[in-house]
Amino acid sequence: MKRVLVFLTLFAAFIAIPARAQGIDTSPPEQPVKLIFIHHSVGENWLTDGYGNLGIELAANNYFVSDTGYGWGPDGIGDRTDIVNWPEWFTGPDSERYMQAVYNETNQRSNYARHFGDPGGENTIVMFKSCFPNSELSGNPNDPPDPGMDYSVGHAKYVYNELLTYFGTRPDKLFIVITAPPVQNPTYADNARAFNDWLVYDWLEENNYTLNNVAVFDFHNVLTHPDNHHRIAGGGIEHVNNGANT
Repeated sequence: MKRVLVFLTLFAAFIAIPARAQGIDTSPPEQPVKLIFIHHSVGENWLTDGYGNLGIELAANNYFVSDTGYGWGPDGIGDRTDIVNWPEWFTGPDSERYMQAVYNETNQRSNYARHFGDPGGENTIVMFKSCFPNSELSGNPNDPPDPGMDYSVGHAKYVYNELLTYFGTRPDKLFIVITAPPVQNPTYADNARAFNDWLVYDWLEENNYTLNNVAVFDFHNVLTHPDNHHRIAGGGIEHVNNGANT
C-alpha cells in the first residue's frame, strides 16, 4: 500500500475532472470543496497520515475530507459496501435517508489531518469503494449486464448501470467510483480486470450518460503493478495497464 504515495498528488487533481471533461485543469479549487469517502479498511489505510496519506494530500489541495466506515450511518449502512450493496445506498427504498446522511456527514473515522475547518454546506464529492473481495467476480470477462447472480461480472455491470439513474438526478454532485483493490488469488483476476476496464472505458458510453458528474478512478489498476497508472500526464488522462492483474 505504501506505493500509493507515488500517485497521491495526481489523484488529488484527478478528482476534479469529470469523466467527460473537455479541458483538464489540475489546479486546486479556489474555494474549499467538501468530499466524503465511503470505504472500509483499505480506504482507511489509504486516507491515514503516514501510511497512504490520501487525506492530508486532499486537504493540501483544498478539499475538506470526511469519511464513513464500519457501523456508520442510519441502519448501520456503513457496514455494507460490497458492489451488491450500492443499490441500497443510492436507489433503494431508504436511499434518500442514507444519502442525506452522506451529504451532511462532517466527521472523520480515519486518522488524517485537516488543514482548515468545515467550510459549511453539504459534501459535494462522493467517493465510494468496495473492498478487495469484490475483485473475485465469477462468470466471464465479457458477460453482459445481468440482474441475477450476485458476485459476478454481469451483475456488477447491472448494478453500476442502475446507479446512473440516481446520479442523473444529482448534477450538483460529483460521484467517483474507486475500483476494488485486487486480490492475490489469480482465479478471477481476468474478470476483475475486464470489469474495471469496462467501468473506465465503456460504462458511461454504453448508457449514453451525458452529465459531467461521474468519474472512475482505477485503484485496482495502480495496485496490480508498479508501472500501471491512472493519472493526469501530458495534459490528458492516462490509463496504463501492462497486463498484470494481481
